[in-house]
Amino acid sequence: MQLRSKWASKVDKDNPLPEYPRPQLVRPTWVNLNGVWEASVHYLENEPDFSDTIIVPFPIGSELSGFDHVLQPDEVLTMRRSFQSPLSGNDERLRIHFGAVDWACTVLVNGILVGTHAGGFDPFFFDITDALNESEEQEIIVSVEDPTDTGNQPVGKQTLNPFAIQYTAVAGIWQTIWLEPVPVACIERVITSTNIAEGSVAVVSHISNASDNMSLALTCSADGSLVTQIECPISQDKIEIILNISDLRLWCPDDPFLYDLQLQIIDTTGSVIDQVDSYFGAREITCEPDRSGHHRLFLNGEPVFHLGLLDQGWWPEGLFTAPTDEALRFDIEATLAMGFNTIRKHVKVEPARWYWHADRLGVLVWQDMPSTAFDMVAFGKQLSEGIQPEDMEWDLISPGNDPEGFHIELDAMLDALESFPSIVVWVPFNEAWGQHDTDKVLTHVMKRDPTRLVDGPSGWTDTGIGHMRDHHLYQNAEKLPDHEKGRATVYGEFGGISLFIEDHVMVEKGWGYTKTETADDLLASYSKLLGDITDLIPNGLAGVIYTQTTDVESEINGLLTYDRNYKIDPAVLRSIHSQIVDQ
Repeated sequence: MQLRSKWASKVDKDNPLPEYPRPQLVRPTWVNLNGVWEASVHYLENEPDFSDTIIVPFPIGSELSGFDHVLQPDEVLTMRRSFQSPLSGNDERLRIHFGAVDWACTVLVNGILVGTHAGGFDPFFFDITDALNESEEQEIIVSVEDPTDTGNQPVGKQTLNPFAIQYTAVAGIWQTIWLEPVPVACIERVITSTNIAEGSVAVVSHISNASDNMSLALTCSADGSLVTQIECPISQDKIEIILNISDLRLWCPDDPFLYDLQLQIIDTTGSVIDQVDSYFGAREITCEPDRSGHHRLFLNGEPVFHLGLLDQGWWPEGLFTAPTDEALRFDIEATLAMGFNTIRKHVKVEPARWYWHADRLGVLVWQDMPSTAFDMVAFGKQLSEGIQPEDMEWDLISPGNDPEGFHIELDAMLDALESFPSIVVWVPFNEAWGQHDTDKVLTHVMKRDPTRLVDGPSGWTDTGIGHMRDHHLYQNAEKLPDHEKGRATVYGEFGGISLFIEDHVMVEKGWGYTKTETADDLLASYSKLLGDITDLIPNGLAGVIYTQTTDVESEINGLLTYDRNYKIDPAVLRSIHSQIVDQ
């Protein structure tokens, strides 16, 4: 059964997802390359015939892509289109940006190789200036290969054989592709961190190819009013500027306030060489004991109970890719409307605009690293034999790991997302899905980003590292697991109460952890479970993540259907949740 959300009909195939894709580093001139591309699926030894078309950036096999095919491990998806160069002078370079491509891609411009990339969830770019020709029309060809779960790369919930909690394979360009003219001397990244005790925010700017006589000018404003202006010489490729802000307004879910930044590279004549607009939210997240000695998750010096949803980020018509920016924002808005304050973004990385929406709307985000392949059959076999998760042979369940490749993609995710204030927790491993070198990986993440908490791992195979002891307990929350000194106790997954809603499902019989027959039954079961949770909070429970936001394909555990209809009145849920969040 084909299922569509209400936003699917709003997609303009010639101009899908037209919004600026990188809200934390905005330049005024850019060209969106989303839209209709020529396409061909072929074997590596064969040449593409470009007899088909695909709507970029929707992955192949999705309804919105217009190309009904699941890419196989021995196939190549090759896409082609023409474009005009937006360069206006000799002092500019032209970059082509990819929000994300799943998984390995090769890019040619006018027949010249401009770059390759492997990694399905991170943004990247190539400088294509030297490949441009003198004609008005330029040609770009992107070729993509993806072994999906036959490989050893991070895939999240993708599989070539979807069932239960594993979903349809994704391949190809699945986030916005765009052109950006940049000056030779340019600002590459802006990273911020907050020190509440000192009332300061550190702004670190990464700069390329600046001359010694250039300076960096920074303007910080709040609600359109100037806060401070600073200018300093550029003496190296990484410049740190400390903003001392009186009455620093802190970011939190109840007041998701964002400061605006403008950064300029200026030469000796006072001319602006490069300019970018950015923003930051001032906040600190820590794990500390409360007055009773229980470790809690503190935001800006105050304990906050994290009541969240496990958010898969899948769409019936677009798979990884939301049909519109409004749709992308809706899942966050629905989460808040139901009275949750947290989203655990589950084994998937979203486009930058999703995190920008989270920053602006005010939701706490636990960000998972996408996991490598997971053999559900092998897991089920051991479980049926009475073997508990902590005693299982995980090499049989998650075979063929590539630690080096995983670490490269992990660092790429951290690089891409490190300045979004809504992200407060990193989750490097989900259960044992591709888990390896646990202590090494978790320690690496904690050292690399001391401004956030690390949940490690989420569920079952804990080794004592990280800021949280994360349990997964679905239907029975009557007893709090044993505390561990110095760490917060959380349920990184709980619940999973299913309800089949006819005409809002993709399969005739869906799967869930436990079954209910009516919306009233669902509400009663959920209310009982939340009551059990509430009773555990005074004894040290610091946060819970309910499974899950929406149904996905054959999985019907969502509080919303896959096409984004509420199963329970959100006002009713908000009333229930207020007793937890507001205490």
